[in-house]
Amino acid sequence: MSQLIVKSPKHCANHGVNIEKFYKKLFYAFSTFFFSILFTVFLIWLILRPAKPEFYLKQADVYQFNLSGSSHLLNSSIQITLVSRNPNTKVGIYYDQLKACASYKSQQITIGAPIPPFYQGHEDRNLLIASLIGTGLSVSPSFGYEVSRDQVVGKVVLQLKVNGRLRWKVGTWVSGQYRLSVVCVTMMSFDSNTGAGPLSLKQGSQCSTSV
Repeated sequence: MSQLIVKSPKHCANHGVNIEKFYKKLFYAFSTFFFSILFTVFLIWLILRPAKPEFYLKQADVYQFNLSGSSHLLNSSIQITLVSRNPNTKVGIYYDQLKACASYKSQQITIGAPIPPFYQGHEDRNLLIASLIGTGLSVSPSFGYEVSRDQVVGKVVLQLKVNGRLRWKVGTWVSGQYRLSVVCVTMMSFDSNTGAGPLSLKQGSQCSTSV
């Protein structure tokens, strides 16, 4: 004769409670581990407090900077040399998606020139060279007048920008991406004999950096 075992509703209820307790313990254990990792990373970050990188405009040469005939289309050619420095003693920096461009009187005069991504170690310095080109760029009707006036004065002020992303590296941990913006303002002198280009930076200038 076979034996039939019938579980009471109370027994089934207890079984369900045990499963629920198991999942709760698993959830609490996972949450504790996850928040411990986050707290450790935050603590390391708080102790180290990475300083933003420093940029210095070492050299800038303007080889072309003129309008096409009577139209308001600009052709420009500028080569820049930047020095990038990581001031941190324990934090490395990954630079991604960097692009450099130049502007004059709040008007962009070159297209964005990509700078290859690179890693910068603790207190390292890197030399960055970029060729900025603008061909047939549309500018305001007063652009030619502004340039002519600067030629009479003998000086022209250009703004050089580098935009991109960076990531901090502490040991084996790498952060997410942060927006990087570098602005260099430089005053360049026209040739004293001709009053025209090419223009060259006579003295380097410090750039402002925001992250």
